[in-house]
Amino acid sequence: MDTNYLENNYLTLVGKVTGEKQFSHEIYGERFYTFNLSIPRLSGNADMIPVTTSERLINDETLKEGKKLLIKGQFRSYNSYQEEKNRLILTVFAKDIIEVEENEESAENEIVKKDIVTNEVILIGFICKKPIYRQTPFGREISDILLAVNRAYNKSDYIPCIAWGRNARFCQNLEVGTQVKVVGRVQSRTYEKKYEDGSAETRVAYEVSVGSLEIIEEKDNENESEEQTENQEAV
Repeated sequence: MDTNYLENNYLTLVGKVTGEKQFSHEIYGERFYTFNLSIPRLSGNADMIPVTTSERLINDETLKEGKKLLIKGQFRSYNSYQEEKNRLILTVFAKDIIEVEENEESAENEIVKKDIVTNEVILIGFICKKPIYRQTPFGREISDILLAVNRAYNKSDYIPCIAWGRNARFCQNLEVGTQVKVVGRVQSRTYEKKYEDGSAETRVAYEVSVGSLEIIEEKDNENESEEQTENQEAV
């Protein structure tokens, strides 16, 4: 199921199933479902991350409440038109799901036990909107970044990212079109959407909290293009 685009967008999550699965959509007779995965943070809180998966990867036992799973896949986006408004929807698209038994000795369990990777995403994409730099009342520095990550079939995922501290200061000067590599974690947060009539609605936002960010130099891309051309000529 892997494609070359996994190099641009790859994640690993370990968490527990929360709630019931919901039918999402059907493509060429293949049904897809969504469910929430609860991933603990070091602070003691937990991120509730939506996961979309094919019926081929799951059964009723797989998505049983409280079941611990290792998810490998991609962080994707799509547009949803609701009430004549366009809204960006984010979800983890699972390409592999492995059940992790609490008392089972396995390679997957060793990952969980050592806490090496329980929530990590790697993205290579392009800055598609000027980063927004700001400071909180307590002086904490934050930059909001929107990353366009190429996907197969000429599609792209638009992934909101948030950088902190030194990374935030660095990101504020990035130009639209700059290619970067981001390593971070998928997180959820609640916020209030306020309307003109004074009412408010509690919503959940999903984004990548940036741990490290680096610019991919144009020279690297040019060298890769030259190598590909030489290989094609050799063939």
